[in-house]
Amino acid sequence: MKELTRKQILITGGAGFIGSHLCEKLLKEGQEVICVDNCYTGTKENIYHLFDHPGFEFIRHDVTFPIYLEVDEIYNMACPASPIHYQFDPVQTTKTSVHGAINMLGLAKRIKARFLQASTSEVYGNPEVHPQTEEYWGNVNPIGIRSCYDEGKRCAETLCMDYRRQHDMAVKIVRIFNTYGPNMHPNDGRVVSNFIMQALQNKPITIYGDGSQTRSFCYVDDLVNGLTSMMNTPDDFTGPVNLGNPGEFTIRELAEMTIEMTGSRSTIEYHPLPQDDPLQRKPDISLAKDALRWTPLTPLSEGLAKTIDYFDGLLKTKGTTAS
Repeated sequence: MKELTRKQILITGGAGFIGSHLCEKLLKEGQEVICVDNCYTGTKENIYHLFDHPGFEFIRHDVTFPIYLEVDEIYNMACPASPIHYQFDPVQTTKTSVHGAINMLGLAKRIKARFLQASTSEVYGNPEVHPQTEEYWGNVNPIGIRSCYDEGKRCAETLCMDYRRQHDMAVKIVRIFNTYGPNMHPNDGRVVSNFIMQALQNKPITIYGDGSQTRSFCYVDDLVNGLTSMMNTPDDFTGPVNLGNPGEFTIRELAEMTIEMTGSRSTIEYHPLPQDDPLQRKPDISLAKDALRWTPLTPLSEGLAKTIDYFDGLLKTKGTTAS
């Protein structure tokens, strides 16, 4: 009976930060997981501990090319998510979002699999509405340096909705807000990893802008619970749904908290704000609460402590240095 209820689940980008946690959660639930990743930003080190699991399989593959598998569900998580990585090869970033969505949606259509698209709060751009609800169409610069990621994800959402309308597929869209936790890349340029790595090495904490811009930080365990809750909604519920922690902090507050929690001797340095960097970002999660019965549970101080321990371990075992 257990064999009959076990699902085969494909996770693209499964060796990445969020994808690796999702692999682990689904395996613990008794599912079979196929992790597909080209290891551009993901790494096998995030999933090495799963290789001996009888329900886990890893395939090195680029989602911009088709893949042919038989699965019950697809989580399309593949795409570099930090500005340093997605701006390094912006054309490939757009291909990953757009061609990747086309290929994975085409696979889901052929095999009649449920499909979840990992979109992003970046679809809201530099928002003129605060907090951001799913009804807000966003304020995105289509020709800016961030647009390869922003517009790629917006196009992926378009494709999802068109496949849903045209082929009556079970498609789900989630918009992921700032997420942090173990398995983050130490040099990905995002604020949490930057601050922790700098603080642990007593280097200056670099703040872009005056530090008054705000973000809402969701611990990764909470986020993956939201992903699986969304996948398990009825077929006729598509979203999009915001997933994030509505607790709002200034970047300076995060820097000061990180210095205090690490016992660092770091000072704070200010640098010019990058182009199109949003000044405010906070999710309205009313829909997630109502439709998914989901809300994040991990306070920033608790999640930050776990993330600090992770990066401290990296520094001690590998001598990793911040970029």
